[in-house]
Amino acid sequence: MKKLKYVIILLILMALSVSVKGQSPCGNDGLCVVQFNAGFNEANKVKWLGELTDCENKFIDIQTDAAASGKYKIVVVPTILIFNGEEEVGRFQANIMMKMEATKDEVQEKIDEIIMEDF
Repeated sequence: MKKLKYVIILLILMALSVSVKGQSPCGNDGLCVVQFNAGFNEANKVKWLGELTDCENKFIDIQTDAAASGKYKIVVVPTILIFNGEEEVGRFQANIMMKMEATKDEVQEKIDEIIMEDF
Protein backbone atom coordinates (compact mmCIF):
# COMPACT_ATOMS: atom_id res chain seq x y z
CA MET A 1 0.00 0.00 0.00
CA LYS A 2 2.83 2.38 0.88
CA LYS A 3 4.57 1.59 -2.40
CA LEU A 4 1.43 2.43 -4.38
CA LYS A 5 1.19 5.78 -2.62
CA TYR A 6 4.76 6.66 -3.66
CA VAL A 7 4.11 5.56 -7.23
CA ILE A 8 1.03 7.78 -7.43
CA ILE A 9 2.93 10.77 -6.02
CA LEU A 10 5.77 10.15 -8.48
CA LEU A 11 3.32 9.99 -11.41
CA ILE A 12 1.68 13.25 -10.34
CA LEU A 13 5.05 14.99 -10.07
CA MET A 14 6.09 13.70 -13.49
CA ALA A 15 2.85 14.95 -15.04
CA LEU A 16 3.33 18.37 -13.47
CA SER A 17 6.92 18.64 -14.65
CA VAL A 18 5.99 17.73 -18.23
CA SER A 19 3.26 20.36 -18.38
CA VAL A 20 5.56 23.09 -17.08
CA LYS A 21 8.59 22.05 -19.13
CA GLY A 22 7.32 23.21 -22.52
CA GLN A 23 5.45 26.25 -21.31
CA SER A 24 6.30 29.45 -23.11
CA PRO A 25 7.28 32.34 -20.84
CA CYS A 26 5.22 34.58 -23.14
CA GLY A 27 1.98 32.77 -22.38
CA ASN A 28 0.48 33.04 -25.86
CA ASP A 29 -0.22 30.95 -28.92
CA GLY A 30 1.95 32.88 -31.37
CA LEU A 31 5.66 33.12 -32.02
CA CYS A 32 7.75 34.43 -29.17
CA VAL A 33 11.51 34.97 -28.98
CA VAL A 34 13.01 35.04 -25.49
CA GLN A 35 16.49 36.18 -24.58
CA PHE A 36 17.90 34.75 -21.36
CA ASN A 37 20.85 36.67 -19.97
CA ALA A 38 22.18 37.81 -16.61
CA GLY A 39 23.09 41.14 -15.10
CA PHE A 40 26.75 40.13 -14.87
CA ASN A 41 26.75 39.64 -18.68
CA GLU A 42 25.02 42.91 -19.61
CA ALA A 43 27.85 43.76 -22.02
CA ASN A 44 26.85 40.78 -24.19
CA LYS A 45 23.11 41.44 -24.23
CA VAL A 46 21.58 40.83 -27.66
CA LYS A 47 20.52 44.35 -28.61
CA TRP A 48 18.76 43.52 -31.90
CA LEU A 49 16.10 41.25 -30.39
CA GLY A 50 13.43 43.96 -30.61
CA GLU A 51 14.10 44.39 -34.34
CA LEU A 52 12.85 40.88 -35.20
CA THR A 53 9.55 40.82 -37.07
CA ASP A 54 6.43 38.64 -36.88
CA CYS A 55 7.01 37.67 -33.25
CA GLU A 56 6.80 38.91 -29.71
CA ASN A 57 9.96 39.21 -27.72
CA LYS A 58 10.81 38.97 -24.06
CA PHE A 59 13.89 39.28 -21.86
CA ILE A 60 14.50 37.15 -18.76
CA ASP A 61 17.38 37.89 -16.39
CA ILE A 62 18.33 34.55 -14.84
CA GLN A 63 20.23 36.35 -12.12
CA THR A 64 16.94 37.70 -10.76
CA ASP A 65 14.79 34.75 -11.95
CA ALA A 66 16.99 31.78 -11.07
CA ALA A 67 14.16 29.26 -11.54
CA ALA A 68 13.96 30.15 -15.24
CA SER A 69 17.45 28.81 -15.93
CA GLY A 70 16.48 25.35 -14.72
CA LYS A 71 13.02 25.39 -16.21
CA TYR A 72 14.27 26.27 -19.69
CA LYS A 73 17.64 24.45 -19.42
CA ILE A 74 19.78 27.55 -19.82
CA VAL A 75 23.45 26.59 -19.52
CA VAL A 76 25.08 29.68 -21.01
CA VAL A 77 24.03 33.30 -21.38
CA PRO A 78 22.86 34.79 -23.56
CA THR A 79 20.56 32.10 -24.91
CA ILE A 80 17.73 32.84 -27.32
CA LEU A 81 14.74 30.50 -27.40
CA ILE A 82 11.98 30.62 -30.00
CA PHE A 83 8.56 29.37 -28.96
CA ASN A 84 5.67 28.58 -31.28
CA GLY A 85 2.77 28.48 -28.87
CA GLU A 86 3.95 26.37 -25.95
CA GLU A 87 6.62 24.46 -27.90
CA GLU A 88 10.29 25.41 -28.09
CA VAL A 89 11.17 25.34 -31.79
CA GLY A 90 14.54 27.07 -31.86
CA ARG A 91 17.56 27.63 -29.62
CA PHE A 92 20.64 29.80 -30.12
CA GLN A 93 23.36 29.77 -27.48
CA ALA A 94 26.38 31.94 -26.78
CA ASN A 95 29.93 30.78 -27.25
CA ILE A 96 32.39 30.05 -24.45
CA MET A 97 33.10 33.80 -24.16
CA MET A 98 29.37 34.39 -23.41
CA LYS A 99 28.81 36.20 -26.72
CA MET A 100 25.97 35.37 -29.07
CA GLU A 101 27.31 34.15 -32.39
CA ALA A 102 23.93 33.87 -34.10
CA THR A 103 23.04 36.94 -36.10
CA LYS A 104 19.74 38.77 -36.35
CA ASP A 105 19.37 37.41 -39.89
CA GLU A 106 19.83 33.80 -38.73
CA VAL A 107 17.22 34.14 -36.00
CA GLN A 108 14.81 35.95 -38.36
CA GLU A 109 15.35 33.18 -40.92
CA LYS A 110 14.29 30.60 -38.32
CA ILE A 111 11.19 32.66 -37.48
CA ASP A 112 10.29 32.93 -41.18
CA GLU A 113 10.80 29.17 -41.59
CA ILE A 114 8.43 28.45 -38.69
CA ILE A 115 5.79 30.74 -40.18
CA MET A 116 6.06 29.04 -43.58
CA GLU A 117 5.72 25.57 -41.97
CA ASP A 118 2.33 26.60 -40.56
CA PHE A 119 0.88 27.07 -44.06
